[in-house]
Amino acid sequence: MAELPLTPRPAATLVLARDTSGGLEVFMMQRTHQAAFVPGGYVFPGGAVDTADADAFADLSKSCLSDAEASRRLGIAQGGLAYWVAAIRECFEEAGLLLAYDKAGKLVELNDPDIASDFAAMRPLVASGELSFAEMCDRFGIRPAFDRLNYFAHWITPVGAPRRFDTRFFVAIAPASQTGSHDNAETIGHAWMRPSDALVRQRAGELDMMFATIRTLEELARFDNTEALMAYAATERAIPTYLPRVSTGPKGRRVLIQGDHAYAEVGKLDPNGRGHVLSHIVPGTLTELSPRLRRVTAPNPHFMTGPGTNSYLIGAGEDIAVIDPGPADPAHIDQLLAHANGRIRWILTTHTHIDHSPGAALLKQKTGAQVLGLPAPDAGNQDRGFSPDDTLHDGQRIEVGGCTLQVIHTPGHASNHLCYLLEEDSILLTGDHIMQGSTVVINPPDGDMRAYLASLERLKDFDISYFAPGHGFLMEKPHAVIDRIVAHRLARERKVIAALQRLGKATPEALVHLAYDDVPPQRHAMAERSLLAHLQKLEADGLVAERDAQWQMQRTL
Repeated sequence: MAELPLTPRPAATLVLARDTSGGLEVFMMQRTHQAAFVPGGYVFPGGAVDTADADAFADLSKSCLSDAEASRRLGIAQGGLAYWVAAIRECFEEAGLLLAYDKAGKLVELNDPDIASDFAAMRPLVASGELSFAEMCDRFGIRPAFDRLNYFAHWITPVGAPRRFDTRFFVAIAPASQTGSHDNAETIGHAWMRPSDALVRQRAGELDMMFATIRTLEELARFDNTEALMAYAATERAIPTYLPRVSTGPKGRRVLIQGDHAYAEVGKLDPNGRGHVLSHIVPGTLTELSPRLRRVTAPNPHFMTGPGTNSYLIGAGEDIAVIDPGPADPAHIDQLLAHANGRIRWILTTHTHIDHSPGAALLKQKTGAQVLGLPAPDAGNQDRGFSPDDTLHDGQRIEVGGCTLQVIHTPGHASNHLCYLLEEDSILLTGDHIMQGSTVVINPPDGDMRAYLASLERLKDFDISYFAPGHGFLMEKPHAVIDRIVAHRLARERKVIAALQRLGKATPEALVHLAYDDVPPQRHAMAERSLLAHLQKLEADGLVAERDAQWQMQRTL
């Protein structure tokens, strides 16, 4: 078996669109079943970048699209023009559609049979490399219509694929006077389709497509006509680079992109892209996150707990520590004992909410382990029976199972909340300070929004590579995660202020309908607790005040 390329090959794809009475349609081609890449699949015209073609158009580009400007649009240092040339060249080779200007500056028309036959004769020569695209353009006195293309998307083939490409997607309006066709070599079929129809056929199993093609069609389906599509594509905007990762989901193979919950974890645990790592959490299943850190999730899924409460096993030898044994569920405790693969000597808790600490008593009863943490505060939905053998303090470093944990006091969600930094792996076990899939409820009087935001910012001072939350998967790019949470909280705070300014003065019950209008009404009771936390923070900031059970602005911003 040939060795997989370490670096994806630069490539370009061109999505050609046209207007019809039924709406916007795009040109798609079916690849031959013998193709090494996406055999039998439906794709947009495209292929590998040939830098030699771009070099041939360097002088021409100075008056229309320079390499410097093309590179700027793609976010690369140089060589950007080659992608525009490749998109036009590959479209001509594969589809017979040519975006080029003649000597008069008009789009080349192929409705004249003689002209069409001349270019048809050139098509296999260019495709085989016998004649370069630049030589063909020179022979006919034409030049590529770079300005007809707009940069649209950026996809990189997943690690582990037999062939990998770093592909820039462009969009253009199809030449009205030209008729596309497959080449009976690389492609064996072609069709104009509405994006929505193509997606229906793909879901029905009639059309095989790459993940990137499916997602591009989903994006294209938003547009009613070519004018709207091209106006959007011409807008200067940040275009993300999508690097899919392959995983195993409940129904088999599942492709993930940035933003999917399991994306970071799959990348860490499966760097070679074999696709065996689960992208869904199965309660009771052991997930090895590092040689020192393993996760077992309790069977208590809920909209407040996500897929369930994560318990973490720490230690590389015979002695094991457990962080957050979870609810008082005997079956879950038995799973921890079964997966420990050693003697559980320490039980630590991040805080004493009832989905995190009640299992400590059961686990201690079975193991005699030492319980560490902070006592339950008086207020809130607390585990009153939690009784640590020893209390921990901020900055303390403890040795458990051959590993070093640094204790970080992070009040906000709970006044007794602790995070634990596994120093050997630079992984922070966050409990409910940071969780995945939803924002943390800040429930006064024990919950404190001002303390929560300060605790979040403080975490930036530590060397952290991943967050291991109390609910969900590993999370990468910790600073970005923190910034996103803080931005969300401050945006909510602005909505609270706007609602107060609109109403003049109001009770929390009245404010929640405006400040949390994006939250389902059935969850407003819980949202009202976080709203109160926002109001108390604003009061501490001197911006609002409570009088006669109603809140109002204290001073204008």
